[in-house]
Amino acid sequence: MKKLILTTLSVILSLLATAQEHYDITVSMDGSGDFTSVQEAINSVPDFRKKARTTIFIKSGTYKEKIIVAPTKINLTLIGEDGTVLTYDDYASKLNRFGDEKSTSGSASVYIYAPDFIAENITFENSAGPVGQAVACFVAGDRAVFRNCRFLGCQDTLYTYGDPSRQYYEDCYIEGTVDFIFGKSTAVFNRCTIHSKGHGYLTAPATPEGMDYGYVFLDCNITADPGVTDVYLSRPWRPYAKAVFIRCKMDGHILPAGWDNWDRESNEATVYYAEFESTGKGANPAARVRYSHQLTDISRFSPEKVLAGDDNWSPFIGNNDNK
Repeated sequence: MKKLILTTLSVILSLLATAQEHYDITVSMDGSGDFTSVQEAINSVPDFRKKARTTIFIKSGTYKEKIIVAPTKINLTLIGEDGTVLTYDDYASKLNRFGDEKSTSGSASVYIYAPDFIAENITFENSAGPVGQAVACFVAGDRAVFRNCRFLGCQDTLYTYGDPSRQYYEDCYIEGTVDFIFGKSTAVFNRCTIHSKGHGYLTAPATPEGMDYGYVFLDCNITADPGVTDVYLSRPWRPYAKAVFIRCKMDGHILPAGWDNWDRESNEATVYYAEFESTGKGANPAARVRYSHQLTDISRFSPEKVLAGDDNWSPFIGNNDNK
């Protein structure tokens, strides 16, 4: 009887899992899906589909495409099979067809302009290597969510471009060398690994003046390649930059000073750089620069409060309300 119950339960769970694995569109390099190109699949989504979310499943493979999620492709979810990589190899100083440099913004492998975008289990890569600024993922849309994703590159890997834009990263891996998380957006990084491949700066926020939040890192692991040293937590791309690290484990590559003023003493009066209960060899509160903060109260830094905005958005519930 017990064996029968367990067998029945297993069948029910299998059926439920199958029901939950419904995808509107499938992309496969071998032709077994609806499209072989990720961009073609995105283009096929109806513009401003307000009443339902569109889910695209991307089968395992390395898709070398320059991908754009246009502002009209709202409520879009991309889910990758294990081994799904979206990659391109542009970089800032590379020349376009007119002989102009592409610039940092023009170097991205993937552009996300639409609101209410979700990505799960996908690797976003810029494969150009150590050639200067080369963005893997450029995120401008509001209410963007990334879960179990990887962002691979060197300088300027993840461009949190949007203003205003709220972004949530959970259980993600982000690597780079210099300023490899940068931009104007408000973003929460929850249980992420932030990995340095060389000397430099983890972040370069450009938080606009008057914004309550910039970057918030919660329970993250701050790691590095063997032999990497002399890494700062942040430097301010703009004078009102904000970055907060809460309960993060920091390896020894993080410099005792922790923070850099980007060679402008005036930035020290306007930035907001703070930590709470940092651990590991890179945690050194007594040696941090004088203009940084060691927090005693973190109640205002929950993801829900940081990302709420005027519409009370939460990345944990499906409350998209597109007009």
